[in-house]
Amino acid sequence: MSQLLVEISTALQGGKAKVVKELIGKALEEGMNAQDILQNGLMAGMDVIAAKFKNNEVYVPEVLISARAMNVGAEMLKPYLAESGVKPLGKAVLGTVKGDLHDIGKNLVRMMFEGKGIEVIDIGVDASPEKFIEACRAENPDIVAMSALLTTTMGEMKSTVDALEAAGIRKDVTVMVGGAPITEDFCKSIGADIYTHDAAEAAEAAKQSILNKAG
Repeated sequence: MSQLLVEISTALQGGKAKVVKELIGKALEEGMNAQDILQNGLMAGMDVIAAKFKNNEVYVPEVLISARAMNVGAEMLKPYLAESGVKPLGKAVLGTVKGDLHDIGKNLVRMMFEGKGIEVIDIGVDASPEKFIEACRAENPDIVAMSALLTTTMGEMKSTVDALEAAGIRKDVTVMVGGAPITEDFCKSIGADIYTHDAAEAAEAAKQSILNKAG
């Protein structure tokens, strides 16, 4: 692999957004393919961070700084990727459920999803079942991902699954749930498809789910 791509990956892991920007500029000047830069520079770097996060070698602040560098790089590449017709791997609607205002977990999931090439429609916190339905109708996602940090808001996940069912959307989407109080048993009991322990696992599971659907 090109030394420049290794440098982009390393700078991203260190959260050095400015360096990432400079290196991508250099790579583009040298005629490097935007998809290659995204895949083997930015996404490769995020994969390393995701693995370290999973193993408790880095923590939320480091992940957020790296993800910020990833976003800066991805923004730079967007016009080039659009020009070459590169499409995202898939699409996810993501939100923290109604009554819950916690967004760090949700933001981590968004960044990890984007690091896997998944386009994310983030509907924010305190998202009602209706808001999820509205986003699904507008965006036609592969995945609906819900986060909850409070035991008192877990029930909203079931309300959202039921609303997806009633709206005739449930069969078309993979429903993912996560957050501190959520368990595998709870996931099954409300009719959701996937529960993961952390954001890195969630991104990997989302990617596999989209690939399996396409396959």
